[in-house]
Amino acid sequence: MNFSAIALALCLAAAPLAQAQAQIRSYDQTPAQMQADSQAKGQQQAQAPQGSGQDQQGSNMDLGKSVQRALDANPQMQSAKQQIYGAQSGVYAATAAFAPTGTASYQGTTSTSKFPTTVTQTINGTTVTGITKRWFDPSFFATLDLNVSQPLFTGFRLLSSYQKSKLAKDQADALYRRTELTLVRSVQTAFLTLLKARSDVKSNKDAVARLASQLKVTRAFYDVGLRPRLDVLQAESDLASAEQALLAAQNSVDIQLAQLNSLLNIPLDQGVDYLGELSQIPFKMTLQQALDESYKERPDIAIAVKSVEMAEKDATIALSPALPQVSADYDYIRQGDTWGLRENLSTTSSTAYFERHQFQLTFTWKAWDWGNTYFTYRQAGENVKKLQADLAKLRLDVGAEVKTQFLNIQDAAKRIAVAKAGLAAANEGYRMAVARYQAQVGTNTDVLDAQARVSRAEFQLTQALTDYQIAISNLYYSIGRKNLKLDG
Repeated sequence: MNFSAIALALCLAAAPLAQAQAQIRSYDQTPAQMQADSQAKGQQQAQAPQGSGQDQQGSNMDLGKSVQRALDANPQMQSAKQQIYGAQSGVYAATAAFAPTGTASYQGTTSTSKFPTTVTQTINGTTVTGITKRWFDPSFFATLDLNVSQPLFTGFRLLSSYQKSKLAKDQADALYRRTELTLVRSVQTAFLTLLKARSDVKSNKDAVARLASQLKVTRAFYDVGLRPRLDVLQAESDLASAEQALLAAQNSVDIQLAQLNSLLNIPLDQGVDYLGELSQIPFKMTLQQALDESYKERPDIAIAVKSVEMAEKDATIALSPALPQVSADYDYIRQGDTWGLRENLSTTSSTAYFERHQFQLTFTWKAWDWGNTYFTYRQAGENVKKLQADLAKLRLDVGAEVKTQFLNIQDAAKRIAVAKAGLAAANEGYRMAVARYQAQVGTNTDVLDAQARVSRAEFQLTQALTDYQIAISNLYYSIGRKNLKLDG
């Protein structure tokens, strides 16, 4: 065998490989360097201003500030406040119903009377009797009545109405707390979803950078005849798909920014610096602690309890017509034949001017109404039983909701640990795949598959971190605790 010929062939085969590797080193980076540069760019983008939000809002908006801004500016809170004010006015109205009421009435009557008159006349020496003459006598009569009425017993209707108004005020307070909790959860969910969208953008940018680098390597090998055209086409196709995913992720960021601005009552076209990061925040509450707090603090339960108590007051009010009704009245009555209620001495009217003080105690008791009161009271009683059953079901639903969110937290925490390990393995696999490909012992498909595994692992870790914090936010809502920063 001619060893010199073999050596010459090996040198000729190694020359294109050396040339391709030289081209790769001239414009490419190692995977570790490329990932480090991408992370540095991502941090710079997170710290860089994104609009005029800092100038107009006065500071950057983290999670706590965003929630507080929503509580201060969102119209939902103003609506809930107005409901409290209305309920307080209802308490004042029910209180005023116990006080005596005053009524003033004035009545003026004018009339014209026609009277027949019999006269006797002498006509031509003859006396004629029986001829009737009619004449008119206008008159006026006025009455002023000042009445003060005091209810003494109304079958517990006034008392029950007052107690019901107090319960309505308490219910409005609970509705306000529920509105607060709902808004806090909505803002936190939108904020965390925005952070996830930004992380997805970063992951997609890293994927685009990795695929672009691989495309350059593949083209370099193809140019020197070491790889087929198919490898280049595969790399171009995967790069195009990654760029489309990047565009979709960037659009998702814009959508979440608009939604968050809307919740915070900030103009949609105004840039705001929302700062934060997805992390595994500590959570040490036990399930029993969460259940105990939810049964005590959950505003939905308080609202349902007040609804039952208000329905019981409605039943008492429905029964009140069947009980005696007692009231006291005082009347000051003044009458006269002039508008000023004084005697008109210039006329011959027989009406006398006078005034009168009148006290009256009234006791009434409806004898029967053909079952109207009974069936109305029975209907109210059935409504009480229905609301009591609804309250029992609500307690069960709250317990199940708390247990579900607690399990979601545990599940997300486990997925975070698995995703971190998977991401580390995927990065190492990608590094090895790239090294094998550049050494001509691996395929382009291996690199693309390894890149896809890295992207998938990054998305899984981001999703697990987002689910973890959203589950904590949902749990705080479920137990009725307002935690603005999710700080435990």
